[in-house]
Amino acid sequence: MAQSIERRAGSKEFVEKKSKKEKRPSVEVNRDFCKGCGICVAFCPKEVLELDDHEKAVVKRLEKCNACTLCELRCPDMAIEVKVS
Repeated sequence: MAQSIERRAGSKEFVEKKSKKEKRPSVEVNRDFCKGCGICVAFCPKEVLELDDHEKAVVKRLEKCNACTLCELRCPDMAIEVKVS
């Protein structure tokens, strides 16, 4: 989420602005590669991923994802891909 802060002349007020085109992350889990180790779940700071009934990683809260890519980097099976569009 790209943001900028502007300072008003002669004032100590700060105004926070969001960029016009906010980028949205997507997280893809290749269930054929996933062995259900749970490393991605443990490393995700936003609790986006969970293990399902078949012990495979699934995206449960995509709206919380900040595209840090910790899940992708830590997955030993290369089963996760984080994209920002």
